[in-house]
Formats: sequence, structure tokens, C-alpha cells
Amino acid sequence: MSSLGEEAKDWIVSIVVAVVLAFIIRQFVVELYIVDGPSMRPTLQSQERLVVNKFIYQFREPQKGEILVFQYPRDPKRDFIKRVIATAGDTVEIKDGRVFVNDQLLNEDYILEKTKSEYPKSTVPKGTIFVMGDNRNNSEDSRFADVGFVPLDLIKGKAMLVFWPLDSFKALP
Repeated sequence: MSSLGEEAKDWIVSIVVAVVLAFIIRQFVVELYIVDGPSMRPTLQSQERLVVNKFIYQFREPQKGEILVFQYPRDPKRDFIKRVIATAGDTVEIKDGRVFVNDQLLNEDYILEKTKSEYPKSTVPKGTIFVMGDNRNNSEDSRFADVGFVPLDLIKGKAMLVFWPLDSFKALP
């Protein structure tokens, strides 16, 4: 009888340790997200599952070209996924369907189509980034007042890879 009690105790301890580790990993290391909507097409498709690195930005700031998840500034319960176009101190301008950062034309081989909107030359404030979706004409991003320049403290993490569906498995830039 006592070996049965010891075995049950071992199982309970193992389950508790597994739950605590899972909580720590999800809270501080990685989290899984589902892409919802077409704003990142063709890079990401709606309903793809992503692994998001939650700790990388504890050690460095986001870099241009990275895809990240952040809290929507108007409703922090909602998460957005976009690409970093410019960081603090950079100038951003959109004219004639092309994006310029620091007066240099961005080479954007990842976009679905050229943007139909214009954006006046602006400087990204300290502590923020400028983000855009890859599907420029179907993306609510930094060009719009309700998103604007995204404060660094709203960033949840860097999208690292697509893991589902399996035929879409890929690492992200």
C-alpha cells in the first residue's frame, strides 16, 4: 500500500512541476499565436500558428524587417502582428506607392502589392517603432491614427516561426 502512495505522490509532484514549467515558459519565453486576418499576406496566412519569442526584446530593441506581435494601442486585449519598418530616430515617408526610410527606398520583396496610400515624412519618436502589414492595402498599421507609432512597452514578442499547418512550416526573418 505504501508504494502505491509513493507512486501517487511522485505523479502529483511531476504534474505540479510540469504545470509550473509550462506557466513560466508561456509567461516569459515563448507563446503560441494564431494569425487572424489577411494583413500580413503573402508572408503569413490567416489561421497559421506562430511561435513568438517573448524574451528577445528584454535584451535588445526590435530591428527593421522583423515581424512582431504587439498590443493594439486602442484595445490592449487585442494583439496585432506586423513588420517593423522603422525604429526610433528614423524618418518614414510613403509616396507614389513606395516606402522610404531615412530617404532610402525600401526593397520590399515581401509585400503583396504597392501601397495605394501616402504618408507624410515623419520621424519615429524615441521609445516607439513604425510598423506595417505586408498586405499594405488591407492592413491597419502605423499609418493609421488608432495604431500610430507603437510604444516599445506594448510589444509582446518576435514571431520566430510558423509551425502549423505543417506544409507552411518556416522560420521568419
